[in-house]
Amino acid sequence: MINFDFEYCKPKTWAEAIKQYNNYRSQNKQVMYVAGATEFISRARMDEVNPEVIIDIKEIQECRVIHQQNSELIIGAAVTLTNVADSNVFPLLTKVVKQIATKTERNKITIGGNLMSNLPYKEGILPFLLADSKIVIATDKGLEKRSILQVFTDSINLRDGEFIVQIITDIEIIKQPFFTEKRTKQSSVNYPILTSAAIKVDGLTRVAFSGLCPYPFRLQQIENLVNDPSVKGEKRIQKIMKQLPAPIVEDMHATQKYRAFVFERIVSKIIEQMEAVS
Repeated sequence: MINFDFEYCKPKTWAEAIKQYNNYRSQNKQVMYVAGATEFISRARMDEVNPEVIIDIKEIQECRVIHQQNSELIIGAAVTLTNVADSNVFPLLTKVVKQIATKTERNKITIGGNLMSNLPYKEGILPFLLADSKIVIATDKGLEKRSILQVFTDSINLRDGEFIVQIITDIEIIKQPFFTEKRTKQSSVNYPILTSAAIKVDGLTRVAFSGLCPYPFRLQQIENLVNDPSVKGEKRIQKIMKQLPAPIVEDMHATQKYRAFVFERIVSKIIEQMEAVS
């Protein structure tokens, strides 16, 4: 049960959503954008958030599309994980999102909501990091297109009042050979001990991970080692371990030691399988 009142808005355009946000913020009200609202509901029930205004973006047309245009794949932020998977327009993304939560939850969780999640995993971002995707963002000055690699550090960094409208990916990238594997403590839909994703582009393997550290990551220095055959076997893995962006997580799902063990085994598997791809 949500034990506080809030105003609910459902704008039809991104410009209207921005206008509503600015109007309520000028009244010093706490405002939150939602699409699937799954995380808002669960966090509100636990008194972790208590916005005075909710702006629901799922009726904004640009946020609902999923189609190819010229040489680009465009996915709206309000498209559910189920629709992303069922469309199978981005095979790596399909396989990754099919491992997030249950089918019932994926019917509500949106791809934009997953990227903006308060949870540390954000597994849906991995294929977009590997593809150097661009994010279309609604701002006071209009729609802006920014590289996901510039916007994402340990989270999606948006300015006050901005929200994700679409994610755009080069069609040629999504056709490339890929690898993904998720390890959990028990069932396959549990939070990840480690989710890995890799794709081979122009003869080089790109890698990204979630669940190992407090946030997902893709790092050039790790990819340099993955693609360096002059460093052999265990020595290469140990060098990769030294390049992690943050300490390995330890929680109820796995110890640091076990996560490190899983990471080493999966990285070895990625190297072996991707080196075999011509």
